[in-house]
Order: sequence, then structure tokens, then C-alpha cells
Amino acid sequence: MSHPPQADGQTQARQDRGRQAWHAGQAAEHAVARHYERAGLSIAARRWRKGGGELDLVMRDGDSLVFVEVKKSRDFDRAAASLSARQMARLHDGAALFLAGESLGELTDCRFDVALVNAHGEICIVENAF
Repeated sequence: MSHPPQADGQTQARQDRGRQAWHAGQAAEHAVARHYERAGLSIAARRWRKGGGELDLVMRDGDSLVFVEVKKSRDFDRAAASLSARQMARLHDGAALFLAGESLGELTDCRFDVALVNAHGEICIVENAF
């Protein structure tokens, strides 16, 4: 079944916006990882997924882990507002799965940061965000 030309154009525009958002998110995650690396942390995992859990970045700070959720938007306020309670619960679940692979398991020292990235590429880190 063929679609009217306008519908195809709308579909293409939506797909283009989705691709742009994905690439912008990837660039934001890369910039945030570099920010943490400059502070002396190393990357333990990037875009980690398992059992329904998903973690943007996991950084290692000595024996501690930092689970980093990256949020990119037009400004810091919008980026911060995009983190929901449901998403925070999924991040906790993902972290528990990740910690299962650590030698100390859930006794591993860790924290949850949120890295906000605005349209200018500026980064604001909220340590121990939740």
C-alpha cells in the first residue's frame, strides 16, 4: 500500500530528526566521558545493556564506580527535567546488574551522577544526583 507523498515526507522528516537526536546524544556521551577522563576517571563501560538495564556511562574512580546518566537538551533545565522517577528506577536496576559482575558486588562503592549537556555543548555534572 502506498502512502500519500505528504505522509512519506513527514515520515522521512521524523526519521531525520531521530537520527540527529541519536547522533547528538552520542556526541554528548563522548564529551561527558572525556570530561570524566580529564578528572582522572576511566571508562568501565559505555552504553552498557543487560537484562533490560541500560547505563549510558560507567566510570571507574579507583575502587569506586560512577554511574552516569547523560541528558542533552536545549538548556540544562530541560535536560534535568527529562529524567523521570521511572528512569531512575531503571538506572538503579541496571546498576545492580552491573555490580553483580564486580568482585565486591553490591558492596562496591558507587554513586549516580547526571551529566547535563546544553545546546552549546556545555556540561554540568550533578554528583550524587539520586
